[in-house]
Amino acid sequence: MKAIAKRKVFRVLGVLAAILVLVLVGLSLMFMTAVGPGNFGRLVLGIGTSYDKTPPQISAKLADPAILIFSKTNGFRDDAQIVAANRALEEIARQRGWGSYTTENAAIFNPDQLARFKAVIWNSVSGDVLTSGQRDAFRNWMEKGGGFVGLHGAGGDPQYAWRWYVDDLIGSQFIGHIMDPQFQMATLNVEDRSHPATRHLGPTWRRTDEWYSFATNPRDKGYRILVTIDEGTYRPEEKLLPFTKPKNIRMGADHPMVWTHCVKDGRAFYSALGHAASTYQEPQHREMIAGAISWAAGLQGPGCANGKEITS
Repeated sequence: MKAIAKRKVFRVLGVLAAILVLVLVGLSLMFMTAVGPGNFGRLVLGIGTSYDKTPPQISAKLADPAILIFSKTNGFRDDAQIVAANRALEEIARQRGWGSYTTENAAIFNPDQLARFKAVIWNSVSGDVLTSGQRDAFRNWMEKGGGFVGLHGAGGDPQYAWRWYVDDLIGSQFIGHIMDPQFQMATLNVEDRSHPATRHLGPTWRRTDEWYSFATNPRDKGYRILVTIDEGTYRPEEKLLPFTKPKNIRMGADHPMVWTHCVKDGRAFYSALGHAASTYQEPQHREMIAGAISWAAGLQGPGCANGKEITS
């Protein structure tokens, strides 16, 4: 009798285990459907981190001025977006007669090779990608007059191993993006139309994207805010699963999306726009990025000195 009872217990436990597995699989599928397969990478940020030690070979014939296009990911990665944006950046450089070099080899962040570039574009870079020596080289280059353009996911990690990057270069910590649905049409307010990145835009800009929110307002740090978003024109909530309570990611009436600032003598630009690959074919978006690079590379003013903008 005891043996029969044990077998029944084991059968019940087996059934319960099978049900648990099915539930977990179902939840995983629901989560992946809600979040999108690429966004699952946000949960594994830092896992599988790799560092590059051997710098790439750069052609001696690289045109001047030259821009560095960098898209290494050790966290979340949307390959379609990265490929599309890299292609658009290369086209922008070619159309304007700039040299460009595209790589995911972080060992290029060394003093000798960085000196060959006027600006570096971090195209949705994620995770911890630079060694301590590479961090020092990049920071020194930046503070001594380099130019930085961060696009979308370059400011979209839920946590950072390098605080200087998020606190001083990007300027604010990402806290989430809209979900359910992931892409929504909204109205952007172009509040500064005198900057090279926004001169071509009208007072408002209607477009569809995955909209980011941040823990603090970079305006409070004295940053120059170019574009904000009207939270009344979309739903600022992040809802990962149908039966969960939405996370409120509202920033309020002043919700910056595009901004610039000086990092000592260097110029820093960040845009939270541009999740979908298709956005890099939008003429206005491409023109904004082109203007941002031109400014960051020092080809158009204003410049930066000792942490402040200079106009002459």
